[in-house]
Amino acid sequence: MHVLFDEAGKFLAGRILSEAEASAQVELDSGKRVKVKAANQLLRFDKPAPAELLAQAQALVAELDPALAWEFAPEDEFGFAELAADYFGGAPGAAQQAAALLALHEAPHYFRRAGKGRFRKAPADIVAQALAAIEKKKQVATQIASWAGELAAGQCPAPVREQLYRILFRPDKNAPEYKAVVEASRATQLAPLALLQRAGAIESAYQFHWQRFLFDNFPQGTGFPRLVAPAITEELPLAPVAAFSIDDSATTEIDDALSLQGLGTGTVVLGIHIAAPGLAVQPGDALDELARARLSTVYMPGYKITMLPEEVVDAYTLGEGAPVPAVSLYVTLDEATLEIQDRQTRLERVPIAANLRHDQLDALITADWLQGAAAEGQIDAQRLPVEREQLSFLYKLSQHLKARREVVRGKPETFTRPDYSFRLVGNDGAVPTGAEQVRITTRARGAPLDLIVSELMILANSSWGEWLKSLGVPAIYRSQASLLPGIKVRMGARALPHAGLGVPSYAWSTSPLRRYVDLVNQWQIIAAARHGTAAALAAPFKPKDAALLAIISGFDAAYSAYGAHQAGMERFWTLRYLRQEGIGELSASLLREQGGGAWLVRADTLPLVFTVMGAQGLPRGTRVRVRLGQIDDIALDVHGTVIEVLDAAAASPEPADEEDESAAAGPIAIAVDLDEADSASKDNPAS
Repeated sequence: MHVLFDEAGKFLAGRILSEAEASAQVELDSGKRVKVKAANQLLRFDKPAPAELLAQAQALVAELDPALAWEFAPEDEFGFAELAADYFGGAPGAAQQAAALLALHEAPHYFRRAGKGRFRKAPADIVAQALAAIEKKKQVATQIASWAGELAAGQCPAPVREQLYRILFRPDKNAPEYKAVVEASRATQLAPLALLQRAGAIESAYQFHWQRFLFDNFPQGTGFPRLVAPAITEELPLAPVAAFSIDDSATTEIDDALSLQGLGTGTVVLGIHIAAPGLAVQPGDALDELARARLSTVYMPGYKITMLPEEVVDAYTLGEGAPVPAVSLYVTLDEATLEIQDRQTRLERVPIAANLRHDQLDALITADWLQGAAAEGQIDAQRLPVEREQLSFLYKLSQHLKARREVVRGKPETFTRPDYSFRLVGNDGAVPTGAEQVRITTRARGAPLDLIVSELMILANSSWGEWLKSLGVPAIYRSQASLLPGIKVRMGARALPHAGLGVPSYAWSTSPLRRYVDLVNQWQIIAAARHGTAAALAAPFKPKDAALLAIISGFDAAYSAYGAHQAGMERFWTLRYLRQEGIGELSASLLREQGGGAWLVRADTLPLVFTVMGAQGLPRGTRVRVRLGQIDDIALDVHGTVIEVLDAAAASPEPADEEDESAAAGPIAIAVDLDEADSASKDNPAS
């Protein structure tokens, strides 16, 4: 005797070896023996053999029409044997009964299960809905197969092209477009990105990187709602100074300016004046919500996405020609020793005499010229409407401040790599197409104007950080526990030392038009300037404020993403520069061995870190000549082969850092280190 039984929703058949009152010992064709409860035993039969019964039943199921079976089925609950009798007629055999059981079980849209081997007809409207869903699923499957075929043949269907970035970076795995790419990828044995690239889904490498960035960070677009910049109605005193700013020519968000009083008297008052949107924009208003959503201006070669609308920036920027509201830090110094005697913060209107542009003046305002070693020739007053003595004093002060920080830091800042500037020829401020001609120029780190701005901004940020700490007013700080490898700069609400800069605390406050944390800190500084020792109660953000911690978390994520995009776009334009100039070989220095015979190298005259082969056995720091391979604009990658050793005994360069490795990896894995310890000039918003 044989039995067909239900084993956890799967139908099996075997020979009965023995029976008890509530169960039977059954042997399967495989030889395995199982104990089957009486309730799970659905059909007993003498012949055919169990395996043959199941084979015959499956063959009959293929011929059984579930719609016709639904018509024949009783209205009340019924068993599979009853349906078999109605459908096949007469006394159905074991194979026919088994076929009816399998067919009922496999057609849940027609029949509801009511127990072991028991069923009930589904209502007609439910059947209609289920059949429509099945038909739709078939159509989707057909569409997926069609799209997959087109992709495999090297053509990209429009619906797949429209979902390109979602498919690659944030896929809905149930979407037919995604399933088509997966199916085609398996069929062609190509990675999805390579498959889509071959199929023409990516028409422009630049647009690929740009649209991916927007997809991740600006899904609603980069436009601004129509907002009016609120006027600063507070009566502010007029500062008795003539201030000037130092920025790049492309800078419109002029956050900071400088002034000097008392030169030649023995006591000098240095003014550091910061644009004051915090006097008008208030926490929780429409502009605050807008700034908090973006958190920072996004920079890239040839283009930027500002944190605030252009008209708002224009309302508060420190443009030359008229007094503008500012938060000013006045530092009183001994003119001879440069020691700080006093610091005061004021809310005032500051006359801006000039907006200097360092890219126009760096070649003229040199260290020798400032220190009097160069000829006394005068620079055209229209180009430099600031006295030489003022710039000379500020340069001397900046050198002093840097040296003092280096003592605290424990070692000098020896970064000697140049800063690179990118210019897109003919770009008029619109989003680049990726086809523009690019010019890459260098600026030596520590150029006088650069050093002046960076050191005085560090002075302001550290001074205000310590002041807020002394008043018990919370702020957002940047800190670094030590200079040991792997100890990163972190943001938090505690005033901790910044080892990389050599200051006791450091609160970004000098770029409120570009960075949201600076705007937040400016609100706290304004409260401190107005209320003094009572500022902790009057400031917008209180100690242990959850909103402050949320801002820190959001800013960290956004700033890292923006920095990664900037690094990726700079790498894109560097690779384009190689093609544009026909550069097939270049000199580079070995940075780090990566295993498998590969070395990470840094180009000597371009901002490019990449991988080469053929440097086995050479010491780190060796300068080599490299022949470049094929450039991949999507992966932002290029490899090379060492063809000549230039300087086998070269001194070891600065240690490779995470920025080097991430740049070599391309934008898919870029992780930019925002550590100011690499270079004080990074604190200069124009750099």
